[in-house]
Amino acid sequence: MTARQEQDRAALTLEVSGDGVAWLVFDRPDSRVNLLTSGVLARLDALLGEIEEGVAAALIRAVVVRSGKDGTFVAGADVNEIAGIRDAAEGEAAAREGQRIFRRLELLAVPTVAAVDGICVGGGTEMILACGHRVASDRPETKIGLPEVRLGILPGFGGTTRLPRLIGLREALGMILTGRNVDARRARRIGLIDEAVHPAILIRVATTVALDAANGRIKRAPRAKGIAARLLDRTAPGRTVVLRGARQRVLKETGGHYPAPLTALDVIARSVRAPLDKAFALEARALGRLIVTRISKNLIHVFQLMESAKKAAPAAAPAPVLEVFVLGAGVMGGGIAQLAAAKGRAVRLKDIRAEAIGTGLAHAQRVFDRSVAKRRIDAREAVRAMARIAPTLGYAGLGSCDLVIEAVVERMDVKKDVLREAESRSRPGTVLASNTSTLSITEMAGALERPDDFCGMHFFNPVDRMPLVEVIRGRRTSDATAATVFAFARALDKTPVIVKDGPGFLVNRILSPYLNEAGHLLGEGAEVQAVDRVLLDFGMPMGPLRLLDEVGLDVARHAAEVLFAAFGERMRPAPALAALDLTRLLGRKGGRGFYLYEDDRENGVNEEIYETLGAAVPPHRSPVDAEHVRDRTLLAMVNEAARTLEDGIARNAGDVDLAMITGTGFPPFRGGLLRWADSLGTNALLSKLETLEGELGPRFAPAPLLRELAAANRGFYG
Repeated sequence: MTARQEQDRAALTLEVSGDGVAWLVFDRPDSRVNLLTSGVLARLDALLGEIEEGVAAALIRAVVVRSGKDGTFVAGADVNEIAGIRDAAEGEAAAREGQRIFRRLELLAVPTVAAVDGICVGGGTEMILACGHRVASDRPETKIGLPEVRLGILPGFGGTTRLPRLIGLREALGMILTGRNVDARRARRIGLIDEAVHPAILIRVATTVALDAANGRIKRAPRAKGIAARLLDRTAPGRTVVLRGARQRVLKETGGHYPAPLTALDVIARSVRAPLDKAFALEARALGRLIVTRISKNLIHVFQLMESAKKAAPAAAPAPVLEVFVLGAGVMGGGIAQLAAAKGRAVRLKDIRAEAIGTGLAHAQRVFDRSVAKRRIDAREAVRAMARIAPTLGYAGLGSCDLVIEAVVERMDVKKDVLREAESRSRPGTVLASNTSTLSITEMAGALERPDDFCGMHFFNPVDRMPLVEVIRGRRTSDATAATVFAFARALDKTPVIVKDGPGFLVNRILSPYLNEAGHLLGEGAEVQAVDRVLLDFGMPMGPLRLLDEVGLDVARHAAEVLFAAFGERMRPAPALAALDLTRLLGRKGGRGFYLYEDDRENGVNEEIYETLGAAVPPHRSPVDAEHVRDRTLLAMVNEAARTLEDGIARNAGDVDLAMITGTGFPPFRGGLLRWADSLGTNALLSKLETLEGELGPRFAPAPLLRELAAANRGFYG
């Protein structure tokens, strides 16, 4: 027996207690999580055979499925196995095998109970759907979901079939089409589980349910639903309305770039009233088709980047961060304070003006209010979290804080003064971090007595929604400091990427040529909306000119100045963007930019923008060639990304891609900027850049690394 087979065998054990309850216990050795590998599924199949024999011999009266790990039930299938499937028939066969094993569990002649404590997703959820009863702990870590669409596939072990039949079409679509998890309370409310109990009594309750069911003391009654719910879930016209509405939402949210949710909709529409065997066959066939698509492989690649990023912390023990001091109560400072408070940290929010503190607190309150409105937290939780933010005009409480985050105005002299004063009032070992987006961490550290305790911690706006945090190491930043900030970012549920100090760091440096090229196109007569539409069609969440409005035209201008000073002509601001310096336009926060905004929402193109920019743009608009726009904007990013790798700003192509996806919304279905570049081929990229260099000048001169890769016929990922 191989080591892997021994692990798979040890990952699932069967114990039969004296009262006739058989316990299937998932507890994979040497792993934080339980996974349903093909080997573990085979082990489950074999143990189900033993259970059937025990039932026939009247030795087993009920079965309980549980985890031996604290805080995790079953975290789905093995993504590496999914990634390795290259043939649709193989994918379909794997789905059919999973369906067969879970159907065997479902058809046991004794009651089955799932006792869920902690994360239960993917194949784990499909397994508990095959159980007759489900109880779960109400701890915050307990989340139940079917995230398969995020890997470009659908639930193929019976989940697409069973979930709508259990909780109704509308609730099931809300989970399957988005991949979102639900907590135990919501799972109880929608009928996904039968009971939500304190974790300390979960096993006792599961045992009681199992024995009561075995003794015929549990009578299942259908959950009462309102008339509207019954009409929508249980009638053909109602289901048509629900499915049509779901399709419209999917298309609006994804632009049709993601086939998995649309395929899941089609499967559910055809199978929701079909016999189980036919429904399972439809589900398996659809999974086989999806699992071999480029989009699925790209999304799996992104998932693997995310998992790798969790393990990229420096090899030093992080210090605990329980209290945080935020310097600067603007939108960013207020956002950072809100996020830290939401994650249970005590926060001091400081500014030198009371009105600024009021602005920061109001911003934090709005974020909490949105979370309550969207039912992510309840009103009492929001009140408790908001109370963790203590406003101050001074440094009271700084001495007890573990981490200081500076988020003042983006000026080097101001930041140095603020950080120097904060350091002088902090205890030794307190970590200091700057939320700068462009300024040198190494230069700031020069103003400090303890430069090894200082690094960059660059959040992206809006703080509560953008996943990325750039952890910027200055020349003197210690491993312990970087590890502490990295771990704290993880605790905030952010994706930290460690980068080396340099102008613009990683994301803003790569993004700047993209935004600047949109300005050049504008100066050549392209319409604002036409340029943005090309990149929206490519899959970006917003076009480059709309993004400039979102960032803030004043903030973008400052970043452009820093990068131009650092890199010279290739970063010279396009004339149309330079002309914005003479205007008072601020973008979304000011109500006017390339677009108009009303009540903080976009309200169409600002048709006066061309007149406002004056001689920097032609008087007449010209049609754009979509391929030309894509090449100029996207290849400018690829070229600069290659230069960041040359300079050691990022460790590898994976860090670049993860940062661009989580920091700018680069379309995940394309796998990341450099994975997309690899799909085109480095020789083709080099040829395009050389053509653009000949037409438009040295800003498109290919990076030396790109020339090396093309000469070796290799990609960024080798």
